[in-house]
Amino acid sequence: MCNSQAGVWVNTQSETPAKFSLDRNKFCCNFGANLRSIASYFLKVNHQHEGIAFMVYINELANHVDQQAELKGWVYNTRSSKKLIFLVIRDGTGLCQCIVNKDDVSDEVWEKASELTQESSVSITGNVTADERSVGGHELHVSDISVFQVADGYPITPKEHGIEFLMENRHLWLRSRRQWAIMRVRNEIIFSLHEFFQNKGFIQMDAPVFTGNAAEGTTTLFSTEYFEDQAYLTQSGQLYGEAMAMAHGKIYTFGPTFRAEKSKTRRHLTEFWMIEPEMAFYDLDMNMELAEEMLAYVVQRVLKNCSEELDILERNKEVLEKVQAPFPRLTYTEAIELLNSDKTRQMLDEMEASRKSEQEKLLEEKEKLEKEYGQAKKGRKVQIDKRLREINMRTDDIEEDLRNIPHWREKALNIKWGEDFGGSDETILTMHFDRPIMVHGYPAEVKAFYMKRDAQDEKVALGVDVLAPEGYGEIVGGGQREDDPDILRKRIQEHDLPEDAFRWYMDLRKFGSVPHSGFGLGLERAVCWICGIKHVREAIPFPRMMGRLYP
Repeated sequence: MCNSQAGVWVNTQSETPAKFSLDRNKFCCNFGANLRSIASYFLKVNHQHEGIAFMVYINELANHVDQQAELKGWVYNTRSSKKLIFLVIRDGTGLCQCIVNKDDVSDEVWEKASELTQESSVSITGNVTADERSVGGHELHVSDISVFQVADGYPITPKEHGIEFLMENRHLWLRSRRQWAIMRVRNEIIFSLHEFFQNKGFIQMDAPVFTGNAAEGTTTLFSTEYFEDQAYLTQSGQLYGEAMAMAHGKIYTFGPTFRAEKSKTRRHLTEFWMIEPEMAFYDLDMNMELAEEMLAYVVQRVLKNCSEELDILERNKEVLEKVQAPFPRLTYTEAIELLNSDKTRQMLDEMEASRKSEQEKLLEEKEKLEKEYGQAKKGRKVQIDKRLREINMRTDDIEEDLRNIPHWREKALNIKWGEDFGGSDETILTMHFDRPIMVHGYPAEVKAFYMKRDAQDEKVALGVDVLAPEGYGEIVGGGQREDDPDILRKRIQEHDLPEDAFRWYMDLRKFGSVPHSGFGLGLERAVCWICGIKHVREAIPFPRMMGRLYP
């Protein structure tokens, strides 16, 4: 017998006692679990041999072709003809079309199938067949149906809905195909981040959510009473991460962070998740190499493991395939020069002309389709409706670009050294490249107090931002931390921060200070970029934004 997780073999016929590298309690636990798994496996095989249906998940159907199976889930869609009812079922792992043939089932089963509505919960039994034309590549030819509940008036129907309606019903919107795909990609990103850091010898540690100080030194904090003191919801786990790195060398934290910025842009949430590695003895160059290696790893894992989800989202995979290290690197000074350049002016002029030409062609096509619609047959009307939706979405994007381009052009051509980049500046910079770029050496005045200065130029901070292409902007921010206690104390005073709240942080420079670096990846922005979605509100199950605390 083999314990696959522990890698322990037990020869039950041997007279020689087995030797284990595991402690007895752990082995007994795993041994018992494996006995249960083996018993379950043989029971399943026996049931299949006898033609008894066994519950399976939709993503496991390929292993059960020509066998009886039981699916438990919800009705995603229905359609019917005289003697056939087609039920598309979802169970969280995928979709499967279940075919109910009136000649093959009892009157009771046929009546149950006829009464099912969108999101009714059911258990469906039948024979599994392979069919590449069907959603998911398999079908279930139904023999029996059990109904848990017939849903009454599910609000999110297949028709178009406004974003406010969908946000009010976010608890239900999560069931839709597109949102399902986004959450699956989010899960893969999280898993691959853990995998990346664990494989590199990092350990995960946890920073507190309540804190007595502001990591960024800003006033955009959510404050709360903490017994007789005032506390804040954390903006970042970084400061605590530095302490943990001094104990373990390489660590990362992963948890929620909160910012009270009164911003309503598509890039901002008030509650979001950050993964923040901190490394002792890392300088800025080592930090940058780790960040680009991490991003390349994550994107390639998503491409490998979430191909179906990216297809559902209609994500251009060729763009993601180009995300390979090394990334282009620019100093802040070089980035300013690129924004001010004739190359940028020409690029934006060409973009504006191209958008106007495309808009004209799309509006002509829209006019022709609308004229055709009245005389078209039902099947053609479905095609026209789909294409009109695509045209409307694209023309909305074009109109937004045409409104923005003049502002982008003016701002880019006139930005001066020392100013921080806005969203449009980041967008324009990435337009010049086909993958994420790394901008480093920012003016110290626009960076946080803990950022170390360049020894060659005190005006420059040893910080880096990774900017994602296609207008998604900053997804990683970090740099080398100030390790000199006297300089750090001076920075805290210059930013008018309470020294007592940072006393523990100063101790890190008092007892064995070393060069160290780190960065933070905003999970939701990364999800937006990799999925190719426009607004960060779709990148988290229940978004928290200005004016949005429900559900």
